[in-house]
Amino acid sequence: MTDRSVRVSVRILEKEYPVSCLPEERSELLDSAEYLNSKMREIRDGGNIIGLDRIAVMAALNLAHELLRLRSRADGTQNDVGHKVRQMRERVETALTKGQQLDL
Repeated sequence: MTDRSVRVSVRILEKEYPVSCLPEERSELLDSAEYLNSKMREIRDGGNIIGLDRIAVMAALNLAHELLRLRSRADGTQNDVGHKVRQMRERVETALTKGQQLDL
């Protein structure tokens, strides 16, 4: 905890948790807590899993899966963009070498 940290209380499944964060991160922390709370409620209300610790683990696994899937998509998009940039650079270099007009 730094001198700039603020104490924030978040409520997840009817239980209060005090958390410290930087003032500029407060809004994101509250959004994250609300998102986690909604995911844990979905799992709890599904009725198949009982116990706060098991609900928390299932929510963590679901969120980790979601994060990895989004990262994979982002990496794929980044690779596609990188490939297209390389192709365009090669076309520009070829055109400059040949002294031709380039159609983009």
